[in-house]
Amino acid sequence: MPNLLKLLLLSWLIINCSYAQNFTKKATENVDLIQTGPEKHWCPICGMNIKNYYKTSHQSQLENETKRQYCSIRCLAKDDEEYGINKELIKVLDASTQTYIDANTAFYVMESKVKGTMSKISKIAFEKKEDALSFKKKYGGKISTFEQAFKRAKKDLKVDTKYFLTKKKKKVYPKGKKIFEKRCENDIDPTLYLEINELKADIKNNQLCKKLNESHLQSVALYLWEVKRFGNLSSIENPIEINEKEKCPVCGMFVAKYPRWVAQIIYDHDGHEHKFSFDGVKDLLKFYFDPKKWLANGNSHFASMSKIKNILVTDYYSQKPIDGSLAFYVLGSDVYGPMGHELIPFEKLEDAQTFKKDHSGQRIVQFDKINEDEVYKLDE
Repeated sequence: MPNLLKLLLLSWLIINCSYAQNFTKKATENVDLIQTGPEKHWCPICGMNIKNYYKTSHQSQLENETKRQYCSIRCLAKDDEEYGINKELIKVLDASTQTYIDANTAFYVMESKVKGTMSKISKIAFEKKEDALSFKKKYGGKISTFEQAFKRAKKDLKVDTKYFLTKKKKKVYPKGKKIFEKRCENDIDPTLYLEINELKADIKNNQLCKKLNESHLQSVALYLWEVKRFGNLSSIENPIEINEKEKCPVCGMFVAKYPRWVAQIIYDHDGHEHKFSFDGVKDLLKFYFDPKKWLANGNSHFASMSKIKNILVTDYYSQKPIDGSLAFYVLGSDVYGPMGHELIPFEKLEDAQTFKKDHSGQRIVQFDKINEDEVYKLDE
């Protein structure tokens, strides 16, 4: 009898696993990509190929109207946590028809036998309830609304992140390091990129490595983005101090995500300091000229120019913190920051002149010569 039970259990596992394997997340129809640039093929949060995880993919728009596309609802939730997304414009792929639909009216099947994408728990969406029920009958799970699925994705962020980080430390990072050292140019600087999908696009399109398949490309990108990037930055002496939860008061983005662009204003008020960190000089200047606009509940009585103790910006070349009031800034270059066109800071005039020449800059200006209208024109 025990042997019979084992046989039945084994048969049940084989049948159910084969069911799950019958479902492919990869696109079998034409792929609709909404992001721009060569990086549009990959998720901006984890770097996964959108085509390979098309049937769990989502689309959204950030509060600054940037269009984003993700491999999963988990990465959508992560982007919402970091940037904030327009909840009314979220779309999800109907796994049945492979067309994008309004996520808020979709039927999600959660906790099926199909593996999750960037999450332990799968969340597959359908436009029609009957399609969701048919999927549930075959793969198990429960029918949920987008609101329920999104809430679960946000709740599981920490657990999923920890789980996949453990897996990456054991296998992916060592694999990526080995491939990078054997097949890639040693001078790839991951701090030059704003998102992991931009890094992947540059590696592939500019042949920074010998030909890599998607799996190898992802391993290299993750190693560079999540390991080597922070190793490069750790060598900087006395960097501008920020914590992981600090958000830019102007755009709301997590500043620590963009260490290459960090800027800071410190006010001295009644013997203590008020510190504000920014993901670029442009947002720092918007705050500098009109702090009341960005501080809620009239909490700006201390934020006057006369009470500024220090302005720190990050020198583009050395990555060292420098006095922002004495720096030289290049305007109109072809180098973009986290919020688009930027004022690129340098401690030395000759460095600013070199950068201006190399990156099609329009002019060099010092801090006291910058006006507010000029700053906002950079958004146009």
